Amino acid sequence: MTGDITYKNPELFYLLLALIPMAAWYILRQGKNTASIRISATAAFSKVPRTLRHYLRHVPFVLEMLAIALFITALARPQSTTKWENVTTEGIDIVVALDISTSMLAMDFSPNRLEAAKKVAMEFISGREHDRMGLVVFAGEAFTQCPLTTDRAVLLNLFGDITTGLIEDGTAIGNGLATGVARLKDSDALSRVVILLTDGENNRGEVAPLTAAEIAKTYGIRVYTVGVGSVGMAPYPVPTAFGTQVQQMEVKIDEGMLKQIAQITDGKYFRATSNLKLAEIYKEIDRLEKSKIDVKEFSRRSEEFLPFALAGLVILLAGLFLKLTLFRNIP
Repeated sequence: MTGDITYKNPELFYLLLALIPMAAWYILRQGKNTASIRISATAAFSKVPRTLRHYLRHVPFVLEMLAIALFITALARPQSTTKWENVTTEGIDIVVALDISTSMLAMDFSPNRLEAAKKVAMEFISGREHDRMGLVVFAGEAFTQCPLTTDRAVLLNLFGDITTGLIEDGTAIGNGLATGVARLKDSDALSRVVILLTDGENNRGEVAPLTAAEIAKTYGIRVYTVGVGSVGMAPYPVPTAFGTQVQQMEVKIDEGMLKQIAQITDGKYFRATSNLKLAEIYKEIDRLEKSKIDVKEFSRRSEEFLPFALAGLVILLAGLFLKLTLFRNIP
């Protein structure tokens, strides 16, 4: 809702007082500019009709005064103000904890699990405009790739740079979850969420996954767990003496443990067996995490000086044009 026009520098309107002596000087000058000659009688001149130009001879001066008034108004910086209003928005802090162990190179997803997980997560991030989001990666250990931020460009760039081999191999699910919790524990957001995505079983790290889940519960952090991998066997690139060869490897996901983590933290467990299923899971999480909060939006101000300045310039040029053409020979 837009309010009335306000002025940033209203004190400049005192300059309008300068128009008073300017008008007085113009009036006095008109009296002195009248030519005088001595004649025996004025009867002949009284019959000479006065033209429209004579009556309009003061128009250029009036236009100049109006132009000055508009320029002063522009200098006072008129602004249109949007009043305070209640708007509803999302207020959620989300950390994605992503497994980047070498098993994520399995090609049961296109082109592989890691790239599929990155693509879907980046689409998810792009759609959460009002939330702060962060990124934790883990394999044999865990670290924060990006702290909570609203800068989508930075976060998406960091997501794009993720590859396997950044850290020692392994699957430290507990460490990954604990690191995500550490990023959220001091947040005062309405809702705090960790999306934990892995394709394996916990085999490394100092923190047990269920211990990390209990810590998350203590801080009121909800965890959505996602097990990534097809059922049974999956093609996996294996380095050999003859180069990299694709071999069928058994898919091992500790679904029981992931379900427990979700249950402890009042979250939910999902199993992704394809690119499409993974995309559907993120869409469901997006629907589940639509907590709304009412916030007071600050008033917004827009500069409105340009129309006044342009109008003043047009009127000034019009006055000068009339002065130099139509009223050139009229004192």
